[in-house]
Amino acid sequence: MDLMTGTKHIILLFLTIFLSAGLSKACSVLYYVDAKTGKIYVVNNEDYWYDVAAYIQIEPSSKNKHARLWYGWDNFAQGGINEKGLFFDAAVTPEQKKIKSYGNPKNNLGDKLLAKCATVEEALAFLDKEKIALNKSHIMLGDKTGQAVVVEWVDGEKKLHWIKNNRLVMTNYLLTNPEAGNFPCYRYKSIEERIATMEKSGEAINLKKVGNTFGQAAQPPRANEEGRIGGTVYTTFIAITDNKFFLSYKLSNQNVTQIDLTEAFARSKRKKIELQ
Repeated sequence: MDLMTGTKHIILLFLTIFLSAGLSKACSVLYYVDAKTGKIYVVNNEDYWYDVAAYIQIEPSSKNKHARLWYGWDNFAQGGINEKGLFFDAAVTPEQKKIKSYGNPKNNLGDKLLAKCATVEEALAFLDKEKIALNKSHIMLGDKTGQAVVVEWVDGEKKLHWIKNNRLVMTNYLLTNPEAGNFPCYRYKSIEERIATMEKSGEAINLKKVGNTFGQAAQPPRANEEGRIGGTVYTTFIAITDNKFFLSYKLSNQNVTQIDLTEAFARSKRKKIELQ
């Protein structure tokens, strides 16, 4: 199936099987390598308040910077990918004690990381060089070679959780210390179970199949006591090997942004795509 023409089928099936759940600021991320073809896929749910002004930012390459695409708001990348195939995303976790001489980023860390790094190993070195140690979230890094890792900073130390069995899943509990909170996580369990079902089916794996492992990980819109609405602001589907990017805004199968990354990264001017 052609990825561009099959997008709405990806989103439509994804939206028909999610499980309603209480509103929470939760995120889910999956990096998956098809064992048969070697193709790499990434899916992400960004759950937050619906009134946030989210957008996609595409930055061109320059002498010392890679071309890159990131998504987020307030000039801060929540996740993204660059022309070298390096991907990152982050998710909120229970708060940890800060590590001496290290800290949370004071600028657009994601944009800078994608501009300067080409591989997971380079990204890890970059985090150390910048003295980054997130105490309220963890971060997933993955590249086009099939290497991926979740980085956490727990009990004063950096902890690395590498990809196993061709997949890496991240939600909102610390893999290093689940007892710290947000565990057990039904979203994490659901994604793992759906991956197993997908693999056992014997059918060809593609972005549509991988995207549908997120069926129970979405957060439908809900209002809090003050009337503020939150839920899954957007879901991103990335075929890293094929250089294709899709974003569904507010769980809509009608409001889907499709981007050919090869074409986008070849442009000489930056581009901002506002999500609405």
